[in-house]
Amino acid sequence: MSQTEPEIGTGRCYVMGEVALTHDGSLGQAHAFVDAIAAAGADAVKFQMHIAEAESTPSEPFRVKFSRQDQTRYDYWRRMAFTPEQWQGLAEHCTERGVAFICSPFSNQAVEVLDRIGQRFWKVASGEIGHRALLDRMIATGRPVVISSGMSPLAETDAAMARIQVAGSQAGVLQCTTAYPCPPELVGLNMIPLFRQRYDGWVGLSDHSATIYPGLAAVTMGIDILELHVTLSREMFGPDVPASVTTAELRQLVEGIRFIERMQASPLDKDEAAVTTEPLRAIFTRSLVAVRALPEGHTLADGDLVLKKPGTGLPESRLADVVGRRLLRALDLDELLTEDHLA
Repeated sequence: MSQTEPEIGTGRCYVMGEVALTHDGSLGQAHAFVDAIAAAGADAVKFQMHIAEAESTPSEPFRVKFSRQDQTRYDYWRRMAFTPEQWQGLAEHCTERGVAFICSPFSNQAVEVLDRIGQRFWKVASGEIGHRALLDRMIATGRPVVISSGMSPLAETDAAMARIQVAGSQAGVLQCTTAYPCPPELVGLNMIPLFRQRYDGWVGLSDHSATIYPGLAAVTMGIDILELHVTLSREMFGPDVPASVTTAELRQLVEGIRFIERMQASPLDKDEAAVTTEPLRAIFTRSLVAVRALPEGHTLADGDLVLKKPGTGLPESRLADVVGRRLLRALDLDELLTEDHLA
Protein backbone atom coordinates (compact mmCIF):
# COMPACT_ATOMS: atom_id res chain seq x y z
CA MET A 1 0.00 0.00 0.00
CA SER A 2 1.34 3.43 -0.92
CA GLN A 3 1.73 6.05 1.79
CA THR A 4 -1.01 8.15 0.22
CA GLU A 5 -3.56 5.34 -0.15
CA PRO A 6 -6.44 5.71 2.33
CA GLU A 7 -6.85 3.19 5.09
CA ILE A 8 -9.91 0.96 5.08
CA GLY A 9 -12.24 0.75 8.06
CA THR A 10 -11.58 4.22 9.45
CA GLY A 11 -14.93 5.82 8.69
CA ARG A 12 -14.10 6.63 5.08
CA CYS A 13 -15.67 4.47 2.37
CA TYR A 14 -13.11 2.89 0.03
CA VAL A 15 -14.50 3.04 -3.52
CA MET A 16 -13.47 0.48 -6.12
CA GLY A 17 -14.33 0.99 -9.76
CA GLU A 18 -14.68 -2.51 -11.26
CA VAL A 19 -13.55 -2.81 -14.88
CA ALA A 20 -13.83 -6.61 -14.87
CA LEU A 21 -13.59 -7.55 -18.57
CA THR A 22 -15.27 -4.51 -20.06
CA HIS A 23 -11.94 -3.65 -21.68
CA ASP A 24 -12.87 -6.53 -24.06
CA GLY A 25 -9.27 -7.67 -24.35
CA SER A 26 -7.93 -4.28 -25.42
CA LEU A 27 -4.89 -3.18 -23.41
CA GLY A 28 -5.40 0.40 -24.54
CA GLN A 29 -8.99 0.29 -23.36
CA ALA A 30 -7.85 -1.09 -19.99
CA HIS A 31 -5.47 1.85 -19.57
CA ALA A 32 -8.26 4.24 -20.57
CA PHE A 33 -10.35 2.81 -17.73
CA VAL A 34 -7.52 3.52 -15.28
CA ASP A 35 -7.46 7.17 -16.31
CA ALA A 36 -11.25 7.56 -16.28
CA ILE A 37 -11.85 5.85 -12.93
CA ALA A 38 -8.98 7.74 -11.30
CA ALA A 39 -10.33 11.03 -12.65
CA ALA A 40 -13.75 10.19 -11.17
CA GLY A 41 -12.22 10.11 -7.68
CA ALA A 42 -12.30 6.38 -6.88
CA ASP A 43 -9.71 4.84 -4.57
CA ALA A 44 -9.03 1.72 -6.63
CA VAL A 45 -9.35 0.35 -10.15
CA LYS A 46 -10.28 -3.32 -10.16
CA PHE A 47 -9.76 -5.92 -12.86
CA GLN A 48 -10.18 -9.69 -13.17
CA MET A 49 -7.42 -12.06 -14.23
CA HIS A 50 -8.66 -15.08 -16.13
CA ILE A 51 -6.14 -17.61 -17.41
CA ALA A 52 -8.16 -19.92 -19.63
CA GLU A 53 -5.92 -22.98 -19.34
CA ALA A 54 -5.88 -22.70 -15.53
CA GLU A 55 -9.58 -22.26 -14.82
CA SER A 56 -11.59 -23.55 -17.75
CA THR A 57 -11.98 -26.34 -20.26
CA PRO A 58 -12.40 -25.84 -24.01
CA SER A 59 -15.96 -27.10 -23.73
CA GLU A 60 -17.11 -24.55 -21.14
CA PRO A 61 -20.29 -22.99 -22.55
CA PHE A 62 -21.52 -19.45 -22.15
CA ARG A 63 -24.09 -18.96 -19.45
CA VAL A 64 -25.52 -16.25 -21.67
CA LYS A 65 -24.28 -16.13 -25.23
CA PHE A 66 -23.22 -12.54 -25.82
CA SER A 67 -20.14 -12.80 -28.04
CA ARG A 68 -20.31 -13.37 -31.78
CA GLN A 69 -16.59 -14.02 -32.08
CA ASP A 70 -16.03 -16.44 -29.18
CA GLN A 71 -17.53 -19.90 -29.48
CA THR A 72 -17.04 -20.78 -25.80
CA ARG A 73 -16.16 -19.03 -22.58
CA TYR A 74 -12.74 -20.66 -22.86
CA ASP A 75 -12.23 -18.75 -26.10
CA TYR A 76 -13.46 -15.59 -24.41
CA TRP A 77 -11.07 -16.01 -21.46
CA ARG A 78 -8.16 -16.40 -23.86
CA ARG A 79 -9.11 -13.28 -25.76
CA MET A 80 -9.33 -11.32 -22.47
CA ALA A 81 -5.84 -12.32 -21.34
CA PHE A 82 -2.90 -9.94 -20.85
CA THR A 83 0.73 -10.93 -20.30
CA PRO A 84 2.31 -10.55 -16.84
CA GLU A 85 4.25 -7.58 -18.19
CA GLN A 86 1.05 -5.94 -19.39
CA TRP A 87 -0.58 -6.47 -16.01
CA GLN A 88 2.50 -4.93 -14.40
CA GLY A 89 2.08 -1.93 -16.67
CA LEU A 90 -1.55 -1.53 -15.60
CA ALA A 91 -0.52 -1.67 -11.94
CA GLU A 92 2.16 0.96 -12.53
CA HIS A 93 -0.34 3.15 -14.37
CA CYS A 94 -2.65 2.95 -11.34
CA THR A 95 0.19 4.06 -9.09
CA GLU A 96 0.94 6.98 -11.41
CA ARG A 97 -2.71 8.06 -11.22
CA GLY A 98 -2.85 7.77 -7.42
CA VAL A 99 -5.27 4.83 -7.28
CA ALA A 100 -4.78 1.27 -6.06
CA PHE A 101 -4.53 -1.63 -8.48
CA ILE A 102 -6.81 -4.50 -7.45
CA CYS A 103 -7.32 -7.64 -9.51
CA SER A 104 -9.38 -10.72 -8.67
CA PRO A 105 -7.58 -13.98 -9.51
CA PHE A 106 -9.53 -16.98 -10.79
CA SER A 107 -6.72 -19.53 -10.52
CA ASN A 108 -3.61 -20.22 -8.46
CA GLN A 109 -1.55 -19.24 -11.51
CA ALA A 110 -3.26 -15.85 -11.48
CA VAL A 111 -2.47 -15.50 -7.77
CA GLU A 112 1.20 -16.14 -8.53
CA VAL A 113 1.30 -13.38 -11.14
CA LEU A 114 -0.58 -10.90 -8.98
CA ASP A 115 1.44 -11.74 -5.88
CA ARG A 116 4.60 -10.70 -7.71
CA ILE A 117 2.95 -7.48 -8.86
CA GLY A 118 1.49 -6.77 -5.42
CA GLN A 119 -1.84 -5.27 -4.40
CA ARG A 120 -3.57 -3.84 -1.32
CA PHE A 121 -5.79 -6.87 -0.74
CA TRP A 122 -7.32 -9.84 -2.52
CA LYS A 123 -10.88 -9.63 -3.77
CA VAL A 124 -12.58 -13.03 -4.12
CA ALA A 125 -15.39 -13.22 -6.67
CA SER A 126 -18.75 -14.62 -5.61
CA GLY A 127 -18.34 -17.88 -7.50
CA GLU A 128 -14.93 -18.61 -5.94
CA ILE A 129 -15.76 -18.53 -2.22
CA GLY A 130 -16.04 -22.32 -2.12
CA HIS A 131 -12.76 -22.78 -4.01
CA ARG A 132 -10.70 -23.52 -0.91
CA ALA A 133 -7.37 -24.13 -2.68
CA LEU A 134 -7.60 -20.72 -4.34
CA LEU A 135 -8.68 -19.06 -1.10
CA ASP A 136 -5.83 -20.70 0.82
CA ARG A 137 -3.29 -19.54 -1.77
CA MET A 138 -4.45 -15.95 -1.34
CA ILE A 139 -4.46 -16.27 2.45
CA ALA A 140 -0.88 -17.60 2.34
CA THR A 141 0.36 -14.24 0.99
CA GLY A 142 -0.56 -12.56 4.26
CA ARG A 143 -2.56 -9.84 2.54
CA PRO A 144 -6.15 -9.05 3.56
CA VAL A 145 -8.87 -11.02 1.78
CA VAL A 146 -12.27 -9.55 0.86
CA ILE A 147 -15.03 -11.87 -0.34
CA SER A 148 -18.23 -11.22 -2.25
CA SER A 149 -21.27 -13.08 -0.94
CA GLY A 150 -23.31 -12.98 -4.16
CA MET A 151 -23.97 -16.71 -4.55
CA SER A 152 -23.45 -17.92 -1.00
CA PRO A 153 -25.77 -18.91 1.84
CA LEU A 154 -24.66 -17.64 5.23
CA ALA A 155 -23.03 -20.94 6.13
CA GLU A 156 -20.64 -20.72 3.18
CA THR A 157 -19.83 -17.10 3.94
CA ASP A 158 -19.24 -18.05 7.60
CA ALA A 159 -16.82 -20.78 6.56
CA ALA A 160 -14.83 -18.53 4.22
CA MET A 161 -14.57 -15.69 6.76
CA ALA A 162 -13.50 -18.13 9.47
CA ARG A 163 -10.88 -19.66 7.17
CA ILE A 164 -9.37 -16.24 6.52
CA GLN A 165 -9.43 -15.08 10.12
CA VAL A 166 -8.11 -18.31 11.62
CA ALA A 167 -5.05 -17.81 9.42
CA GLY A 168 -4.58 -14.40 10.98
CA SER A 169 -5.43 -12.34 7.91
CA GLN A 170 -7.62 -9.26 7.83
CA ALA A 171 -10.98 -10.27 6.35
CA GLY A 172 -13.81 -8.43 4.68
CA VAL A 173 -17.20 -9.38 3.28
CA LEU A 174 -19.30 -7.53 0.73
CA GLN A 175 -23.05 -7.87 0.46
CA CYS A 176 -23.62 -8.83 -3.15
CA THR A 177 -26.50 -10.17 -5.19
CA THR A 178 -25.57 -11.92 -8.42
CA ALA A 179 -28.02 -10.26 -10.78
CA TYR A 180 -27.04 -8.14 -13.76
CA PRO A 181 -28.47 -5.57 -13.31
CA CYS A 182 -29.69 -6.00 -9.75
CA PRO A 183 -33.22 -4.69 -9.03
CA PRO A 184 -33.73 -2.65 -5.85
CA GLU A 185 -35.67 -5.46 -4.20
CA LEU A 186 -32.56 -7.68 -4.27
CA VAL A 187 -29.83 -5.22 -3.25
CA GLY A 188 -30.05 -6.47 0.34
CA LEU A 189 -28.93 -3.50 2.41
CA ASN A 190 -30.30 -5.31 5.46
CA MET A 191 -27.30 -7.65 5.26
CA ILE A 192 -24.82 -4.88 6.02
CA PRO A 193 -25.62 -4.53 9.76
CA LEU A 194 -26.00 -8.30 9.98
CA PHE A 195 -22.50 -8.83 8.56
CA ARG A 196 -21.15 -6.12 10.84
CA GLN A 197 -22.53 -7.93 13.86
CA ARG A 198 -21.64 -11.41 12.59
CA TYR A 199 -18.03 -10.89 11.54
CA ASP A 200 -15.02 -9.08 12.90
CA GLY A 201 -13.85 -7.43 9.71
CA TRP A 202 -14.54 -4.96 6.94
CA VAL A 203 -18.08 -4.84 5.61
CA GLY A 204 -19.23 -3.40 2.33
CA LEU A 205 -21.39 -3.60 -0.76
CA SER A 206 -20.69 -4.97 -4.22
CA ASP A 207 -23.37 -3.24 -6.25
CA HIS A 208 -24.68 -4.36 -9.65
CA SER A 209 -27.71 -2.08 -9.87
CA ALA A 210 -26.21 0.21 -12.56
CA THR A 211 -27.25 3.20 -10.42
CA ILE A 212 -25.61 5.31 -7.73
CA TYR A 213 -28.45 4.88 -5.25
CA PRO A 214 -27.44 1.72 -3.34
CA GLY A 215 -23.93 3.07 -2.84
CA LEU A 216 -25.21 6.34 -1.39
CA ALA A 217 -27.64 4.49 0.88
CA ALA A 218 -25.01 2.00 2.02
CA VAL A 219 -22.48 4.66 2.95
CA THR A 220 -24.97 6.12 5.43
CA MET A 221 -24.87 2.69 7.08
CA GLY A 222 -21.13 2.91 7.61
CA ILE A 223 -19.76 0.54 4.97
CA ASP A 224 -15.99 0.25 4.65
CA ILE A 225 -15.82 -0.73 0.96
CA LEU A 226 -18.00 -0.07 -2.06
CA GLU A 227 -17.40 -1.96 -5.30
CA LEU A 228 -19.34 -1.30 -8.47
CA HIS A 229 -18.93 -1.99 -12.17
CA VAL A 230 -17.94 0.93 -14.38
CA THR A 231 -18.26 1.49 -18.11
CA LEU A 232 -16.96 4.31 -20.29
CA SER A 233 -20.29 4.27 -22.11
CA ARG A 234 -23.49 2.25 -21.95
CA GLU A 235 -22.96 1.57 -25.64
CA MET A 236 -19.81 -0.48 -24.95
CA PHE A 237 -19.68 -4.22 -25.56
CA GLY A 238 -19.63 -6.77 -22.77
CA PRO A 239 -21.77 -8.73 -20.33
CA ASP A 240 -21.16 -6.35 -17.41
CA VAL A 241 -22.18 -3.13 -19.18
CA PRO A 242 -25.90 -3.42 -18.27
CA ALA A 243 -24.90 -3.61 -14.59
CA SER A 244 -22.42 -0.73 -14.70
CA VAL A 245 -22.45 2.98 -13.96
CA THR A 246 -20.76 5.39 -16.33
CA THR A 247 -17.62 7.22 -15.27
CA ALA A 248 -19.68 10.44 -15.04
CA GLU A 249 -22.06 8.68 -12.64
CA LEU A 250 -19.09 7.31 -10.70
CA ARG A 251 -17.80 10.85 -10.22
CA GLN A 252 -21.23 11.93 -8.94
CA LEU A 253 -21.33 8.93 -6.61
CA VAL A 254 -17.90 9.64 -5.13
CA GLU A 255 -18.81 13.29 -4.62
CA GLY A 256 -22.01 12.19 -2.90
CA ILE A 257 -20.17 9.75 -0.65
CA ARG A 258 -17.64 12.34 0.47
CA PHE A 259 -20.48 14.84 1.05
CA ILE A 260 -22.30 12.31 3.23
CA GLU A 261 -19.13 11.54 5.18
CA ARG A 262 -18.57 15.22 5.89
CA MET A 263 -22.16 15.54 7.11
CA GLN A 264 -21.80 12.50 9.37
CA ALA A 265 -18.52 13.78 10.77
CA SER A 266 -20.06 17.15 11.68
CA PRO A 267 -23.00 16.77 14.10
CA LEU A 268 -24.97 19.99 14.36
CA ASP A 269 -25.66 21.90 17.57
CA LYS A 270 -28.89 23.78 16.83
CA ASP A 271 -28.27 26.42 19.50
CA GLU A 272 -24.81 27.19 18.14
CA ALA A 273 -26.20 27.24 14.60
CA ALA A 274 -28.88 29.72 15.70
CA VAL A 275 -26.19 32.09 16.99
CA THR A 276 -24.32 32.03 13.68
CA THR A 277 -27.52 32.68 11.72
CA GLU A 278 -28.72 35.50 13.99
CA PRO A 279 -27.95 38.21 11.38
CA LEU A 280 -30.24 36.41 8.94
CA ARG A 281 -33.16 36.55 11.35
CA ALA A 282 -33.43 40.29 10.76
CA ILE A 283 -33.97 39.58 7.07
CA PHE A 284 -36.23 36.55 7.18
CA THR A 285 -38.37 37.20 10.29
CA ARG A 286 -41.13 39.80 10.83
CA SER A 287 -41.86 42.75 13.07
CA LEU A 288 -44.96 44.54 14.36
CA VAL A 289 -45.82 47.46 12.04
CA ALA A 290 -48.67 49.96 11.85
CA VAL A 291 -51.52 49.09 9.47
CA ARG A 292 -52.24 52.85 9.13
CA ALA A 293 -50.92 56.11 10.45
CA LEU A 294 -51.47 56.30 14.22
CA PRO A 295 -51.27 59.62 16.12
CA GLU A 296 -49.26 60.40 19.22
CA GLY A 297 -51.17 59.40 22.35
CA HIS A 298 -53.11 56.65 20.56
CA THR A 299 -53.81 53.54 22.64
CA LEU A 300 -52.82 50.47 20.61
CA ALA A 301 -55.54 47.91 19.82
CA ASP A 302 -55.41 44.46 18.14
CA GLY A 303 -56.30 45.81 14.71
CA ASP A 304 -53.61 48.50 14.71
CA LEU A 305 -50.66 46.21 14.07
CA VAL A 306 -49.64 43.55 11.55
CA LEU A 307 -46.50 41.44 10.97
CA LYS A 308 -44.18 42.40 8.10
CA LYS A 309 -40.50 42.07 7.20
CA PRO A 310 -37.82 42.90 8.20
CA GLY A 311 -37.45 41.53 11.70
CA THR A 312 -35.59 44.49 13.19
CA GLY A 313 -38.57 45.75 15.21
CA LEU A 314 -40.60 44.19 17.98
CA PRO A 315 -41.43 40.52 17.27
CA GLU A 316 -44.84 38.86 17.24
CA SER A 317 -44.22 37.53 20.74
CA ARG A 318 -44.58 41.11 22.03
CA LEU A 319 -48.07 41.67 20.56
CA ALA A 320 -49.99 40.86 23.76
CA ASP A 321 -47.66 43.11 25.72
CA VAL A 322 -48.04 46.22 23.51
CA VAL A 323 -51.82 46.09 22.99
CA GLY A 324 -53.36 48.64 25.38
CA ARG A 325 -50.24 50.78 25.63
CA ARG A 326 -50.11 54.43 24.56
CA LEU A 327 -47.92 55.82 21.77
CA LEU A 328 -45.38 58.43 22.90
CA ARG A 329 -45.04 59.59 19.31
CA ALA A 330 -46.89 59.08 16.03
CA LEU A 331 -46.49 55.86 14.06
CA ASP A 332 -46.64 56.04 10.27
CA LEU A 333 -48.13 53.42 7.91
CA ASP A 334 -45.79 50.36 7.72
CA GLU A 335 -43.46 51.89 10.31
CA LEU A 336 -41.87 49.30 12.59
CA LEU A 337 -42.97 49.54 16.20
CA THR A 338 -40.09 49.91 18.67
CA GLU A 339 -39.78 50.41 22.41
CA ASP A 340 -39.22 54.12 21.80
CA HIS A 341 -42.82 54.43 20.58
CA LEU A 342 -44.34 53.06 23.79
CA ALA A 343 -45.26 54.79 27.00
